[in-house]
Amino acid sequence: MADETNTVSDLSDLKDIAGDAPAADAVEIAQNPAAPLREQELDAQGRAYATGRRKDAKARVWIKPGTGKVTVNGRDQEVYFARPTLRLIIDQPFTITDRQGQYDVVATVRGGGLSGQAGAVKHGISQALAKFEPELRSTVKSAGFLTRDSRVVERKKYGRAKARRSFQFSKR
Repeated sequence: MADETNTVSDLSDLKDIAGDAPAADAVEIAQNPAAPLREQELDAQGRAYATGRRKDAKARVWIKPGTGKVTVNGRDQEVYFARPTLRLIIDQPFTITDRQGQYDVVATVRGGGLSGQAGAVKHGISQALAKFEPELRSTVKSAGFLTRDSRVVERKKYGRAKARRSFQFSKR
């Protein structure tokens, strides 16, 4: 008789044995869809911090609610990144999330050239935005801004002029 009570012949029998705990969890999630999957990460001053990297450049980025002022290494972004294309790269995370002029950015950048530094600041801003407003994470991630661009300059090999370029061949 004990075999008959514990025998499962169909998937519907499994539901009766296991109970309906997963269904209760699904109802709770459906009732509260606005709950973010992640928590907001802020420091004591109410800022979100993130590190951005690109090529050899590393950027430490803090964002807080403000007027849209971007400061890089103590200078305004127009002074530090003189080329408009570099400033455009930095503003991409705010453009894609419709948050232009809503956050002040303070960044310190080291290493690499200006292009790599702009990419590092963009990466840092994207990470910090996702920490400040967790519901924006999917928007920023789908644009590919949270992924670190791992491409770096290939090293020079011995017996070569550059990384892949050979020395000029001389017939005579």
